Amino acid sequence: MAESLRGKTVLITGGTGSFGRAVLERLRRMKVGQIRIFSRDELKQELMRVELADPSIQFIIGDVRSRDSVDAAMRGADYVFHAAALKQVPSCEFFPMQAVYTNIIGSHNVVESAVANGVKKVVCLSTDKAVYPINAMGMTKALMEKVAQSAAREALASGRSRCTVAAVRYGNVMCSRGSVIPLFMSQMRAGKPLTITEGAMTRFLLPLSGAIDLILFAFGNARPGDIFIKKSPACTVDVLATALGGLFGIEPQIRRIGMRHGEKLYETLASREELRRAQDMRDYWRVTMDGRGLDYAKYFTEGDTQEAAIDDYTSHNTERLDVAQVKALLLTLPEVQAELAAGPVPTPAAKATRAKPAPRPVAKQGAVPRGRP
Repeated sequence: MAESLRGKTVLITGGTGSFGRAVLERLRRMKVGQIRIFSRDELKQELMRVELADPSIQFIIGDVRSRDSVDAAMRGADYVFHAAALKQVPSCEFFPMQAVYTNIIGSHNVVESAVANGVKKVVCLSTDKAVYPINAMGMTKALMEKVAQSAAREALASGRSRCTVAAVRYGNVMCSRGSVIPLFMSQMRAGKPLTITEGAMTRFLLPLSGAIDLILFAFGNARPGDIFIKKSPACTVDVLATALGGLFGIEPQIRRIGMRHGEKLYETLASREELRRAQDMRDYWRVTMDGRGLDYAKYFTEGDTQEAAIDDYTSHNTERLDVAQVKALLLTLPEVQAELAAGPVPTPAAKATRAKPAPRPVAKQGAVPRGRP
């Protein structure tokens, strides 16, 4: 990928987010010709511009909901990482149409603009919540995948477009914005109990570097309509909390708050129906697009007769890490390393001792009080 990207123009939608920033850093090491950061967050763009001071990075204010602003950013681009999205499950539950506008219509704008402007390859970022979705965020991401595959199917059928449209699907990225690890660390630093929704809940564990590896692998190997999945371990939320507390030398107090709107007990990265047509690429799955056309004569005569004899790929049945293994994985994360370097966190008991006010001395009768009242 480094050789194919050298000297090229790469557009990153949602480029000021945690994933976009990490992609940017990896691309800078590859000597890409120009990197375009496209987002609606002008403050983050300004902070990045001042911090990086890199003339090869172009900052573009815009919103994927606006086709005109997407077209302006897309002209002349060779490759596109589509990371712009609404990702928070509870906020999408309460404002589902906002998720529709960004995750579905915005993605359609990006894909259609890429095809129209002769982009070589587009990789869209999806999520495990798109498989058997029960929440608005997952539903809109599932439809984003369908939008990408529809464009890929149309390009193959017409033969007029050389743009490859594909997607990647991954679980929770550790220490990304909105993830639970930074929340747990801030709660421990404040001497507060850790708020856990459901301790038996399992989640995939993927460092940000692994997510970047996944998207670069997709860029190097994608065919039209492919969805790539990185095989990842998982653990329960209880194990994660115990491991994180152990790294900081405390046994954290736990406050169980119950499952939030739209949460699942476990996540699924690939359904059994998808795995039946998937290619095992050692560390990755390539889920190929169903390339059959909407031909009703064949619709009734050429269906799939093979039963899916395998299970879904979930955070319940993938490799399950214990406390020691999760500790080792956490120690590889720069954010955890930085927090450990900041010093010990208070134990709940120590915090309570410090918070208790010292007794005030009782003045003797007739004494004149010192200092200000």
